[in-house]
Amino acid sequence: MAIPKPLLTYLQKSKINFEPVTHKTVFTAFDLARTLRVDFKEVAKTLIVKGDNNYFIVVLSAAQMLDFGGLKKLLNAKKIEIAREKVMETVFKIPMGTITPFPGFYKTSQLCLEKGLLKMKKIVVGGGSYNDAIKIKPADLVKLEKPIVGTFGVKAKIKLPKPSKPKAKKPAAKKPAKKNKKVVLRKKAAKKRKS
Repeated sequence: MAIPKPLLTYLQKSKINFEPVTHKTVFTAFDLARTLRVDFKEVAKTLIVKGDNNYFIVVLSAAQMLDFGGLKKLLNAKKIEIAREKVMETVFKIPMGTITPFPGFYKTSQLCLEKGLLKMKKIVVGGGSYNDAIKIKPADLVKLEKPIVGTFGVKAKIKLPKPSKPKAKKPAAKKPAKKNKKVVLRKKAAKKRKS
């Protein structure tokens, strides 16, 4: 799979800088971070949340959990809940688990962005398929989607592993050249003569 053409067209027309990233099949932001070997803080997870009667695309770090109380306060909503899976297909018209943080593309909702992501130089977000992601500057995401920015992410309670770096191959050790026995014996004999 690749980034869906309509999404690619939307991003290209926006004239923001982004970098497509192809990777092995993953279904979660956690797995994406491990696959790309980047810090969990740099990978954004995207959720669909229902606030009262409206849908919001909520983006926070993969190293965080959603603070429902914080989001509820930010949106001034009476009730907040994660949207049901069928909403992906019926409202957003996409396969489950392929949501991207570009509500302007879907024309159905507003973006809520966790304030902590603005500290990152670049973040990795979903690219509309299980095998594609997009690297983007948070400032460009803000410029494009004009999100509601606030604090609604709390540190994940699980201990996240540090990203592993690819192991550099060590150069093969050079074997000492085999010395000719006759040459070695001649050198030893020459040393004895001198002394």
